[in-house]
Amino acid sequence: MNTSLKRIGILTGGGDCPGLNAVIRSIAKPAMTFFNATVIGILDGFEGFVEGRMRELSHLDVSGIINLGGTILGTSNKGDPFHYPRESATGVTTADCSHIVLENYRRWELDVLIAIGGDGTMNIAYKLAQMGMNIIGVPKTIDNDLEATDITFGHDSALAVATEAIDRLQTTASAHHRVIVVEVMGRYAGWIALGAGVAGGADVILIPEIPFKWKTVFDFVRKRSKGARFSIICCAEGAKPEGGELVVKERDAKRTDPIRLGGIADLVARRIQEETKIETRVTVLGHLQRGGSPTAFDRILGTKFGALALQAASRREFGCMVSLRGRDVVTVKLEDAIRRQRLVPPDSQLLFAARAVGISFGD
Repeated sequence: MNTSLKRIGILTGGGDCPGLNAVIRSIAKPAMTFFNATVIGILDGFEGFVEGRMRELSHLDVSGIINLGGTILGTSNKGDPFHYPRESATGVTTADCSHIVLENYRRWELDVLIAIGGDGTMNIAYKLAQMGMNIIGVPKTIDNDLEATDITFGHDSALAVATEAIDRLQTTASAHHRVIVVEVMGRYAGWIALGAGVAGGADVILIPEIPFKWKTVFDFVRKRSKGARFSIICCAEGAKPEGGELVVKERDAKRTDPIRLGGIADLVARRIQEETKIETRVTVLGHLQRGGSPTAFDRILGTKFGALALQAASRREFGCMVSLRGRDVVTVKLEDAIRRQRLVPPDSQLLFAARAVGISFGD
C-alpha cells in the first residue's frame, strides 16, 4: 500500500458524456477502501479549480452511479486556467490563472489530480504537470479524437444514440419518399458520422476528412429517388464542401475552443431541395448524443480507466494518461496524448467497407 497517497483530486472537464460517473466511481471507491484516502471532487472542471470550489466525496456519493449519465461533479468547457475568461467593460478578456490552480492544489494538499476529459483537458493537464503538479489523465470524448488511445469512453454511447436515430429516420424517410439529413457531433473528426452512418445504413456520409462535391451528392440522391425513393444522409457537424468553409453556428470567447459548429445539415438539405426538387428534411441530434445512460462498453471501459489511473498514481507514475491499446489499458505520456488529433485516416478499413456496400462520401 502506498501510504503517501492520502488526498486524491478528481475533476471532469470539457463537454459531458456518458461514462464519467463510472470513472469517478472506479477511482473513489478503491481509493477509500484500499488506501484509506480522502477523495476531493473538484466542481465544474477547471473553472471550479480556479474558483476554489470542491467537496469531499463519501462512499454514498459514489454508490449506484455507474449507470448515470452526466457527471456528479459538474463540468465546464469555459475554464481553461491559462486563458481564463473575465468579464470587463470592454467585453470578455482572458487572463492566466494557472497560479491560482497551483495554489488551490497545494492548499487542498492533493497528492495527485486525476483529470478526466478530452483533448482540451489533456492539454491543460500537460501544462500544469510542467508546473509541478502530479497529474494523471483519463481520456473522455464522444468525438473519439485523441490519438494516443484506440477509443475514448463516451464514444460508444454517442454512437448508439446516433445509430438508433438513423434507424428511426429510415422508416419515416421511406414512407414519405424523402431525403433526410441527420447532423451528428464530432467537431473536426468524422468518427461518429462514419460509425453511425455505417451501422444505421445511411446512403451518404459526409465527414470533415473528405470534402464533398455538391454535384456528386445531387446525382446520388437523384439516382436513389428513381429506385429506393428515399435517402438518408449522415452529416458530421465539421463536414464541408470541396473548396468551402466550416459552417460555424456561433463564436464564444469564453470557451476553450471558441468555435461552435452547427448548421451544415441545413445547408446540405436546402441545396439538395433546390437542385433536385426532392422533399428534404433535417434532424439535428445535438446534445442527445451526450445524454442518457452509458452503454455497457463505456461502463466497463470507464471502470478500467479509473482503476488503472489510481494504480498509476499509487506507483507515482505522474504526467501520463491511461489508454486502451488493443484489449489492454496502459499508460502513455501526456505529451504523446496531445501531439495530434485522431482523425479518420484515408486507409481506414471502415471507410473501405462503407464504400464496398455502396455508401457515398460525396467525393
